[in-house]
Formats: sequence, C-alpha cells, structure tokens
Amino acid sequence: MGERDDAAESPNDESEPEALVGEILAADAEPARELRGGSIARYDPLQAYLNEVQRHALLTPQEEHDLAVRFAEKGDVEAAARLVTANLRLVVKLAFEYRRAHRNVLDLIQEGNIGLMKAVQKFDPYRGVKLSTYSAWWIRAYILRYVLANWRLVKVGTTQAQRKLFFNLAKEKARLAAQGIAATAEGIGERLGVDAAVVEEMERRLEAPEASLDAPRSSEEGRTSTRLDLLAGLEIRADDEMAQAQLRRTLNEKLGAFHETLEGREKFIFEQRLLTDAPLTLQEIGEKYGVSRERARQVEKRLTGRLRAYLIDQMGDHLPFEAEGEASG
Repeated sequence: MGERDDAAESPNDESEPEALVGEILAADAEPARELRGGSIARYDPLQAYLNEVQRHALLTPQEEHDLAVRFAEKGDVEAAARLVTANLRLVVKLAFEYRRAHRNVLDLIQEGNIGLMKAVQKFDPYRGVKLSTYSAWWIRAYILRYVLANWRLVKVGTTQAQRKLFFNLAKEKARLAAQGIAATAEGIGERLGVDAAVVEEMERRLEAPEASLDAPRSSEEGRTSTRLDLLAGLEIRADDEMAQAQLRRTLNEKLGAFHETLEGREKFIFEQRLLTDAPLTLQEIGEKYGVSRERARQVEKRLTGRLRAYLIDQMGDHLPFEAEGEASG
C-alpha cells in the first residue's frame, strides 16, 4: 500500500479514514452465534462492505495527480475508477458523521459514493487542491440531500433557509443554552441569518409527529375510528353498479334497434362515425359518396338528431345524458 499523508483529509476533520474504518470494523464486529453446536457468524452487509473497502489501496499524492491528469486529458475511465476506489474510505468516514440522522448507514454511503464520482468527474488536477479535500464537499452535499429528502414522508427542508435550520437549529439552541441565553426564535434567526418566522415554523415541523391516516381518532361504543374512515370511499355500491350495467345493456339494445332502421349512407355514417373508436373523417365520407365535407356533416347532424329523439322516446328519464334542444326529424 502506498504512503499518503493526509490522503483522505476533509474539512474540519483530522482523523485518517483508514484508521477510522479500522475502528468501525472493530466496534461493529459481533461475536459468532452458536447454531446447533456449530459456530456461524451473522452476515452483516455493512461490515462486508467495510472489509471490501479496505482491499483498495490508497494513492500517493503523485499517483493521484497522474491519474487525475489522465482522466482530465484523455478521459481514461480506468484512471477515474482508481481515483474513486482509493477514496471510498473517505465516503465511509463522512457517512458515519450522519448516522444519527439516518439509521441505514449503507444508504448514506451509497449517496456519498455518487458524490465522490461527481467530484472525480469535475476535479481539476492543476489547481493544487487534493482530491480528498475537493470531493469531501460533494460527498457531504449528496449525503445531506438524501437525509433531507428521507427525513420524513413530508419534506421539512425545501428552501435554503429551511435546510440551514434543519441541520443547525438544535445545535444553535444548545449553544445558546450553554451560554445562559434564552433560545428565542429571534435570537436563533439573527445568529443563522434567517427570519424568526422561519425558525418558528421549522421548530413546529421538526417537533410535530407525522399524522397517520391509520392513527386512532376517537372511540365510541367500543368502536375506534381513524382518519381513514373519514375519507370518502371510492367504491361503487353494489346496487349502483347493477343499475349502471342494466342501463348499458338497455342502451346497447336500443342502439342496435335504431341501427336496423338505417340504410345506405346513413347506416355507413352511423357505423363509421358514431359506433367506432376510430371514426372516419367527414372528408373521407364525402369522398366515398361523392359529396362535399359540409354535406356529410349535415347528414351526420340530421342522423344524430333522429337518434336522440329515438332514445328519448324509448328510454325517457333513464338516458345517461340530457337532451340538448329539440331533436330534428
């Protein structure tokens, strides 16, 4: 493994990621379980990933620079992959900083790895900045975005001011309390550069529990109701469904009887304009019978009027639509 001082240093962090991963592995290891006399260790995906990460050697500053130049100038994908794998320890280190905000550390590591790949893609090897320092900001950004998006079902940090409060409100309140200063919304807002109203709103959103539709609402006569019970049901009642089915059958029968009374051009228009899902155009009908488009429209209008008058006569109030004006003969 190559020597590399401060290879994975990130802003405000002095501990080496390699040492930290070792500490995590030691702390996270669980004793083997006895199973029917045989010793079997419980499979831990996180520990397996940490073991895999340690297999990738770190880079010396010169190796890192050479690989970054190869990727920047030639688009060498293998060089980019080597830069990413050499800094996976850094992602683990930063992800564990936010393990209290999200229980599944592997989710945070996954988002951090995406940030790392983005950093490698945008890294400029000629600016004299270490890749670890530059990528730390991308890794944190992707982890923080994921934490915000998955903190609750309803997002709590949708503006820049709210995102700032999400991560700093509790720390700022504790800092003021330690100084013996009342943690008012005005005081916190002044220190963080946001309005007091935004501070009050964020406090309510963070402290209030999520409302579940299945949560008990009241109990009457031994029966507990929930918010879900108050929502209008989408189900169709059985009697309404039967009535609709009967109406459809009757309407189809009447349409069939009306169809039997038609001949020639009117029958063709009825079939190809009113009963089909892909009706012909009036122009196509006009060309078939050697008439203008306007004439075809007039025939269709007269036919529609006759159909309406027929259905009103046969079905009356049971029609699924209202008659519009007088039916033409």
